[in-house]
Amino acid sequence: MGIDSRIAGLDWPRIHEALDAHGAAPTGPLLTPAECAGLAALYGEEAGFRSRVVMARHGFGRGEYKYFATLPPPVAALRRALYARLVPLANAWQARLGLEQRFPPDLAGFTAECHAAGQRQPTPLLLRYGPGDYNCLHQDLYGALAFPLQVAILLSEPGRDFTGGEFVLTEQRPRMQSRAEVVGLRQGEGVAFAVHHRPVQGSRGPYRVMLRHGVSRVHGGERFTLGIIFHDAR
Repeated sequence: MGIDSRIAGLDWPRIHEALDAHGAAPTGPLLTPAECAGLAALYGEEAGFRSRVVMARHGFGRGEYKYFATLPPPVAALRRALYARLVPLANAWQARLGLEQRFPPDLAGFTAECHAAGQRQPTPLLLRYGPGDYNCLHQDLYGALAFPLQVAILLSEPGRDFTGGEFVLTEQRPRMQSRAEVVGLRQGEGVAFAVHHRPVQGSRGPYRVMLRHGVSRVHGGERFTLGIIFHDAR
């Protein structure tokens, strides 16, 4: 079964419901073990990437990641198919928050808008963590245009390839303490989550809550992740 068929077969009503309720939702399997291994192996290559970031140099945590210069076919297929399934919820969130912007129904249309705004650098990336590495809580914003949802896919198998290293999401509601959400994944599974804010229904109507995401400390082994971000960067 190809990537498009796998994504079409996911329980999207459940995913949308979980995103609405919690700001994050496990997707179920997106990649096979062989596809995960093939993508993780790309990290050791120099070609195909536009930049490498060592997190400790910038205060981002520990570990490193690389942005793709050109997207490998599986990454391009994931980005295109996932966008099409998430854009209805993204536009519903825009409407609930009273925002005028609406996102095109397909990724090609949104990419054209990014490029017109000067955001021309692809943002999908591979992340690598070793023992003691972690990713500080952050938001993946690269310019004025930002799609409100993104997806992270675990390429390594917990308990076999690494221990620790859980995906963490925090949510800050006005005048309330932060709430944390931890999402457990297996190899090849993804988590869809809010990039920077989402609507929550209050007694006086919807209001905006801010979110940040990160990865807890890896206790042992090596953890690889594929990040699918839909807006491009300047």
